[in-house]
Amino acid sequence: QVQVVESGGGLVQPGGSLRLSCTASGSIYSINAMGWYRRAPGKQRELVAGFTRGRNTNYLDSVKGRFTISRDNAKNTVYLQMNSLEPEDTAVYYCNADIITANLARRDYWGQGTQVTVSS
Repeated sequence: QVQVVESGGGLVQPGGSLRLSCTASGSIYSINAMGWYRRAPGKQRELVAGFTRGRNTNYLDSVKGRFTISRDNAKNTVYLQMNSLEPEDTAVYYCNADIITANLARRDYWGQGTQVTVSS
């Protein structure tokens, strides 16, 4: 079995910072890509930041220059450093991992989500 677990959400004032972490564990052969999505109330889920298979990164336009995605391959962990947070960043943030399991099956795994609330 494979698990994807996020942590690091919370309540922060506008202009503040948060760091999210996501770790994949279990019967993993390799990880093709990992990234962060979010879903704000009344809106569709959107990609915030992610690593592609080629190790390139991509970001949602509205977070460029404020958010930074990084990873520790040895720990199967990806981080999202969020600076200069705005109320519009309020959402549930989900980690996604494109994983090949030990039995060579490939599928997407999602974390349970972590709430980020930006409010004064």
